[in-house]
Amino acid sequence: MDILHVKRVYKNYASHTALHNVSLRVPQKSIYGLLGPNGAGKTSLIRIINQITAPDKGEVLFEKEPLSPKHIEFIGYLPEERGLYKKMEVGEQALYLAQLKGMNKNEAKQKLKEWFKKFEIENWWDKKVEELSKGMAQKVQFITTVLHEPKLLILDEPFSGFDPINTNLIKAEILALKEKGSTIIFSTHNMASVEEICDHIALINKSKKILEGKVKDIRESYRSNSYEIVFEGNMIAFTNALWTGFELLDTKSEKGRNYVRVKGTDDSKNVNSLISAIINDVRIISIHEITPSMNDIFIQKVGETQAEPENEGGSDE
Repeated sequence: MDILHVKRVYKNYASHTALHNVSLRVPQKSIYGLLGPNGAGKTSLIRIINQITAPDKGEVLFEKEPLSPKHIEFIGYLPEERGLYKKMEVGEQALYLAQLKGMNKNEAKQKLKEWFKKFEIENWWDKKVEELSKGMAQKVQFITTVLHEPKLLILDEPFSGFDPINTNLIKAEILALKEKGSTIIFSTHNMASVEEICDHIALINKSKKILEGKVKDIRESYRSNSYEIVFEGNMIAFTNALWTGFELLDTKSEKGRNYVRVKGTDDSKNVNSLISAIINDVRIISIHEITPSMNDIFIQKVGETQAEPENEGGSDE
């Protein structure tokens, strides 16, 4: 079941088209990457889901119901631009934000104390926000975003400004929230994080959705029949073996070993053909397929659409 269904949404600001016929489905209990270059339309879509603004056309369904103010309590939003009140005490502000989400004061205080201890910031309860480092302030805002355990979490660049240790801490908590039943929309430019934690993605560029699906399926669809091979032995014999349907892309030699990248040029052949041709002349140390990263796919797909003329092409529902 989908927790969120965006159906043919349009949004315009004066002469600027922010979203053009965008449809997507966010499955329950998944981590859904919302990707795109700056200015693509991601923020406009997030603002619509949070009911900060409304679409000009189209609709958004939350658990099969038209999105409405009653759903706000089920959504948590961590914006990229953090917004804590600098003059307030940390604990006081965290309690205030928790109560805005419908939590009673005693329950909120108990849970906040648990989270503060987990994030090792319990000694900052009575400090003013302006005394916090950027990383600590982000920890506080993350806690206040997830404290009421919303059904849908929207996290915009949640790792921004964190060192590797705290990045791993936040990442572990995001995965734990998913295990407890939350669905997370994860907006980021960090493609390594997308590969690591996202189940599905949608890529938006120039106001249109240009790619959507499971991460593993998308990467599989962009395989290019390329391999990296490390071997010891005769480089000439290896090169002569490429008649089996492979092209040499790159090569280097180091400490008696040859490192080569090859690409299949004959779809009827696979890497077994190449291994059979070279096995008697060289000693193979390792061989692995070069699978395109999400970063590679992002660059390729966005590049393909940059030069496309404007048209009325839509997104499938």
